Amino acid sequence: MDTTVSENQKNIGAFLHLSTFLKYFFPFANFIAPLIIWTVNKEKPFVDAHGKQAINFQLSILLYTLLIGLACIPFFVFFATDLVSLIESIEHTTHTITFSEIKNVTGYIILLGIVAFLLFGLFVFELYAVINATMHAAKGKGYKYPLSIPFLKTTAPVVLEKNQSENEHTS
Repeated sequence: MDTTVSENQKNIGAFLHLSTFLKYFFPFANFIAPLIIWTVNKEKPFVDAHGKQAINFQLSILLYTLLIGLACIPFFVFFATDLVSLIESIEHTTHTITFSEIKNVTGYIILLGIVAFLLFGLFVFELYAVINATMHAAKGKGYKYPLSIPFLKTTAPVVLEKNQSENEHTS
């Protein structure tokens, strides 16, 4: 069985990972573009493995983002009640509102900072992982995204280095 990876498969694998960046131009393109590329080329084991990895990672990133958002909902509900009381106090007073009359401001600033830090960290992590996966695919290597949940069951990606080392031993 010949398991060498052609240049075409390497390019398709790399483009498959890069296509996830289309989400910055079109909604849900990070799912649709890799899904289309993978579906058209999934008979090739190398592209099949990279396609499943890319889709699994994008679904995992979506799940992590939703979990961060869901964890923040109770805090934002409390913030909304404080905001309503602040608006009512502004409407019923004729004097200027001082900073001390606004309740829990530092708590909400800290919460906003934590959420921003988590989402920015997730963004940087995604950039790093997708670029790393693209480079591996372009070199004909397999790649497994870190912290990726296997929604689609994956097989071991085809690795070109293994084939090269086998060829060196037989020469």
